[in-house]
Amino acid sequence: MTRSILPLALILSIAAPAIASAHTVDDRRDRQAERIEKGRNNGSITWTEGIKLRAEQRKIARTEAALKSDGYLSKRDRTKLNKMQNEASHNIRAESNDGWHRLWGLPRVGK
Repeated sequence: MTRSILPLALILSIAAPAIASAHTVDDRRDRQAERIEKGRNNGSITWTEGIKLRAEQRKIARTEAALKSDGYLSKRDRTKLNKMQNEASHNIRAESNDGWHRLWGLPRVGK
């Protein structure tokens, strides 16, 4: 019985990081989209800032789709996407903390 469990454990220990890393790009993009919407809801991200930040997220999604067109993300591709997401995260933080806010008496407009 130990002989049959050992190879399975070895395979799982090798495959688990690869499976986990496959979802990090999408998960991170989803978390960033949630941060943008949270900022829009609480007024720290204005309508025009939201448009710009969502366009940046769409660009990341298009780039990811183009890089995945061959069905595989190389280390260079993942590095490029990570750099784009780092920049997007910085932009979200900067827009949230730049001092421009929607006036509390006004309703949220736009998407």
